[in-house]
Amino acid sequence: MVGLNLSRNKLTGSIPLDIGRITNLNFLDFSRNRLSGGISTSLSELSHLGVLDLSYNNLSGKIPQTTQLLTFNESSYMGNPSLCGRPLVKSCPGDEAHHDPNYSVVDNGDAINNSDDNLITQGFYIAMGLGFFIAFWGIFGTILFNKSSRYAYFQVLNRVEDYVYVRVELMKSRLRKTSLNQ
Repeated sequence: MVGLNLSRNKLTGSIPLDIGRITNLNFLDFSRNRLSGGISTSLSELSHLGVLDLSYNNLSGKIPQTTQLLTFNESSYMGNPSLCGRPLVKSCPGDEAHHDPNYSVVDNGDAINNSDDNLITQGFYIAMGLGFFIAFWGIFGTILFNKSSRYAYFQVLNRVEDYVYVRVELMKSRLRKTSLNQ
């Protein structure tokens, strides 16, 4: 694994055009610097790149629409106010409007996620409540109404309490011994 972390170094200028020549680069972090200019298409030559962080710089222009660079999410590019294009919600001037049905842009330019989570529905909440009710009363009701179960339950609790008490006392005595020997 080959990584290059140049974050938080107050670097200025642009991303080197020949950065793509670094073979087998898996991790590249230029975040929180003062880099400006566009994103070089040579980054798309980094075929082994698994982590890319260009966030919080002064990069501008359109993110190159290469397969390699589109695999990274919005957090890799955030904090660059003049950067636009996918995977950012902000579309570039002159492009046809970038429309993702899961996002809406409000007046202040912030994106709001409108996606509906199909897993969490009314049926999900009903099933969760019913499951909790049955499990709770299945265990608590048995302990409450069955004398032998209640006795066994508290007997187990007493054994656990005794075990924990003995273990804590043993640890305390070992710590005292080691502190006195030093």
